[in-house]
Formats: sequence, structure tokens, C-alpha cells
Amino acid sequence: MADKSKLWYLENFNLFTNLKQDSMMELNKITVEKEIDKNQPIYFPNEPSSSIFFLKTGRVKISRYSPDGKEMILAFINPGEVFGEMSYLGEGERTDIAVTVEPSYICAINKDDFAKFIEKNPALNLRITRLIGLKLKSYSERIEDLVFKDAKQRVVTFLIKLAEDNGKKIGEQIFVKPFLRHQDIADLTACARQTVNDVLTDLREKGIIDFDRKKLLINRFEELKAYLKK
Repeated sequence: MADKSKLWYLENFNLFTNLKQDSMMELNKITVEKEIDKNQPIYFPNEPSSSIFFLKTGRVKISRYSPDGKEMILAFINPGEVFGEMSYLGEGERTDIAVTVEPSYICAINKDDFAKFIEKNPALNLRITRLIGLKLKSYSERIEDLVFKDAKQRVVTFLIKLAEDNGKKIGEQIFVKPFLRHQDIADLTACARQTVNDVLTDLREKGIIDFDRKKLLINRFEELKAYLKK
């Protein structure tokens, strides 16, 4: 990451948009940068919840485990996103596990330092509170999907939310990049990989979507939403 400074990465987070230069310099001083290899844990359940993390490159998986050891993936964190932010609300111990799924570049801020920084930049308080609220809503909706929807509906719901959260509209189409591996989608939707493949293939044969390993193209978004009712 020598070609880009830590400050450059921080300045390109939406959370810090419109902060004054002196505030950004202060943020740079209280932030620690880390390069972490693939498949390495960042934090575990029951560890002290002491830092907030900002992902600039790579990808991170957030999961929880049931008492019998079954993994439930809550989210994949992509570049430009925040994780571990519940420490800001006073979470004493982590309740989930964060693991890199690709080599990743991460900035970490101690929660107490971050709280002091927000006191000096109160506009950030509303932004991060809203961010946390949206993430909790997303986790709640994922649990509801697992309880009330069948496998096909869960995959289609995932595609709809992916388009709404990360898609760019180009004419009548919605373009999403990067797309996930079928196994990642299977893990996120608690489905078999073959189920994901069957649903995606069926949607592509109908012309509703197109995809490859790097991108998803939704040709007819309303038909995709209607597919939930079939």
C-alpha cells in the first residue's frame, strides 16, 4: 500500500466526507493501519470490543456461531465499509467473529479515541448512528428471511438487496460489481451451492439477469421482484 497513504484512504470514506483538513489530520494520528493476510481472524466472540475498523481493500466475513458450532454468516464487508462499530455504542464484548476472506488493508481506531474525535465533529455522530441502525436492520431482515422464506426466495431476496444497496442504474439495467461466488451466496442465504446455481441459471435463461464471476447485470428488476411470488 506504499503508493497510497493512510490519510488518502481515510479521506475516501463516505463517513468522513466534508471533514476539515485539520480534523482529517487528527483522525490520521489516532488511526492504526494493518495489512492482514487471507483467512486471518481480526477479532473473536467474547473478546473486548475496543476498536472500530474501516476496510479499504480486500474483503471480511462477519459470522456468528450457534452453541452446536453451526456458522451463520451475517455479512461480507467490502472496501469502503465499516465494521466492529458496535463498540461505539458501548458493546463490552464481541458477539461475532470477523475473518478476512482476501488479503485486506484495514484502518483501526480505538473506540475511546473515536468517541473523543466525534465530540469535536458532532456531525459524525448522526452518520455513524444511522449506519449502525441500517446494519442492525439488515441483520434482522436476514434472520427473518432464514425463518420465513424458502431457499429460492432467499436467493432472489439477496439479489434484490444487493442491487438496491450496491447497484448502479444504467438505462433500464442495474449493474452490480463485484459479484459474489456462488458459495458465498449459498453461505449468506443458508442454501446449498447447487440451489444458488439453479436459481441464477433459471433467471439468466429467462433473461432477467446476466452474470459472471466479477459482475451481476439485472435486466428486468421488476420481474426479479415478481419472481419472489412464484
